[in-house]
Amino acid sequence: MLLAKRCEHCHGSEGFSAEAATPNLAGLDKLAIWKELQDFRSHKRVSRAMRPIADSLSVRDVADVVAYYSKLPAFADPQDNRSFPQSMPEEAKHAAIASHLIAFGDGERGIPPCQACHGPVAYRPGVPSLMNQNADYVLSQLEAFANGSRENDINMPMRTISELLTDDERHALAEYYGAGLGLQPGSEK
Repeated sequence: MLLAKRCEHCHGSEGFSAEAATPNLAGLDKLAIWKELQDFRSHKRVSRAMRPIADSLSVRDVADVVAYYSKLPAFADPQDNRSFPQSMPEEAKHAAIASHLIAFGDGERGIPPCQACHGPVAYRPGVPSLMNQNADYVLSQLEAFANGSRENDINMPMRTISELLTDDERHALAEYYGAGLGLQPGSEK
C-alpha cells in the first residue's frame, strides 16, 4: 500500500518499528488503530510527530491505513530487531511482578488484572494490543497515562491504573510486554 510507505520510516516496513519508543502496528486490532488515529486527528492524543500526519489523512486514507496494518501478521518477524532480556535476577523479579499484575491485579489498591481489558495473551479486539510492543513504548505510555499527559482512554481506566502503579511495576509491565515473555514462538510457560 502506497500510503503505508509514509509510515515505514517510524513504524517499519512490515509494521515492526526499529525504534524502541515507537509502537509496532502489525496486526493491531482495526478498532484500536482507528480510535488512535481519530484521537490524533481530534487532538485528544498529543504527538508532535503524529498530529500533522493524522491531520493530513482523509477518511478514506484512515480506513486504508487501518485495513493495511490490521491485516499484517502479528507474530515475531525476522526483521524485528528488538533485544529480548536474558533471565537474570532483576528480570525474573520484574517478570514475577508483571505476571501477578497481568493475571490478578491488586485488589487492595483497586488495580484490575491487565488481562481483563487487554486479554490473556495481550490481544483483545477493540483494545490496543500489547503482545508485540516495544518495552520503551509501553513504559512511555504507562508514564504518560500516570502523569496525565495522555488522556485518550475512554472513562479513564488507564490513567487511574497507571497512577496507582509504582515506578517498579510500570517498568516490570513494560519489560514483560515489550519482551513478549511467554508469547514468543516455542516458549513454554
